[in-house]
Amino acid sequence: MPANAQQLTFFREWIKHPLQMASILPSGRPLARMMVSAMPTDARCVIELGAGTGVITEALLHHGVSPAQLLVLEMNATLHGILRRRFPQAQVLCADARHVNELAQRTGVLAPAGADAILSSLGLLAMPPALQRDIVAAALAVLRPGGVFVQYTYGWRSPMHPEVQQQLGLHCRRVGMVWRNLPPANVYVYVRDGR
Repeated sequence: MPANAQQLTFFREWIKHPLQMASILPSGRPLARMMVSAMPTDARCVIELGAGTGVITEALLHHGVSPAQLLVLEMNATLHGILRRRFPQAQVLCADARHVNELAQRTGVLAPAGADAILSSLGLLAMPPALQRDIVAAALAVLRPGGVFVQYTYGWRSPMHPEVQQQLGLHCRRVGMVWRNLPPANVYVYVRDGR
């Protein structure tokens, strides 16, 4: 599916489900590259949350992540269908990110130590703290020691509520701003304290 068609489909899904979609347009390639660059250099086992039309998925595969060690979650059924067609070798599931722990265990994608990185395109900034906590706690349950949770936001501050960060024992650092994304986006990395 050409990029313009993907953008149009994404926009239509935003019109249908504005509260479920974090943006009216899919992420751009420069944002995808920054997200991937925020992973540990040896990252092999990766989980992607809220994959949309697959711009970040494509960057992960181009980076060298094996489809057999990539779990992709997308809750929107239409976007999930696009992802399944684009990435038939990857584990692409139509599911809620709150269930990432069970899904990762069930699919067998996880390395014995857990995932090296989780890349999220979810709209954390618009979520209530309780929902943020449920999603991130489920993600942390499958993240290996030293692994990272990478999140982007269109906001000017960390999208994770400070109370959620404190409850989960997370340290946050801003990786940078991607001006060549529409709209511009900040990328943040979260790691467990002391890791």
